[in-house]
Amino acid sequence: MPTVDLNADMGESFGPWKMGDDAALLQIISSANIACGGHAGDADVMSATMALARDNGVGIGAHPGFMDLAGFGRNRMSVPRGTLQNQVRYQVAASVGMARSLGTSVRHLKLHGALANMASEDEILARDLYEAALSVAPDLIVMVLAATAQQDAVQSLGCKWAGEIFADRAYNDDATLVDRSKPGAVIHDAALAGERMVKMVKAGAILTEGGQTIPAAIDTICLHGDTPEAVDIARAVKSSLQEAGIALKCFDGHTG
Repeated sequence: MPTVDLNADMGESFGPWKMGDDAALLQIISSANIACGGHAGDADVMSATMALARDNGVGIGAHPGFMDLAGFGRNRMSVPRGTLQNQVRYQVAASVGMARSLGTSVRHLKLHGALANMASEDEILARDLYEAALSVAPDLIVMVLAATAQQDAVQSLGCKWAGEIFADRAYNDDATLVDRSKPGAVIHDAALAGERMVKMVKAGAILTEGGQTIPAAIDTICLHGDTPEAVDIARAVKSSLQEAGIALKCFDGHTG
């Protein structure tokens, strides 16, 4: 039976401010990308979210982004490369340390927001960021936007990686995500999201808004935990995959 992982971004609440229904998502998904305090989250939120992931048997991932709490990490920023690498190290180290204190571990890395989008367009940037993360935790599986410069970077590094597609985002013809400012960039219809994911997993390819079919390593499917319909989309995608004979399973990662 074919398998695929289902992941979601979470741990993005801050102090008394709540973002998303992490507890509900953790009963559906198999991998969790948990904010490290850069774009969102704080020490208490990180700890609580990791503990919930551990208790639900969900794989834990570090989810670093720009140090941009006000913009939720979705603003493209010009940061000196060395500083940006240190910010990634800082966030990954916090994630690894917190997980260890809870008797669990961080198994993967996924960049967040604008930083991820920039890395999907720039192999050198992606490589620099991944090298920074791996200097802290060498055994991490790097989750990449499939068929983009992120994948080129991990393949040149020779580290373990997993290819990701998005259930709730539309694609450009170069396999990058349609900018959020454009109509139709974010998919809110749960049934449509489920149908799209079954088609892509079966095809082993990204289906773009322009009608292109781009062969891709589809190891994991992402849902954004910050949308009102996140839990409904997660349930729809999971049930659609299972009805199509595709089982949910944590990714093992590729090398090379």
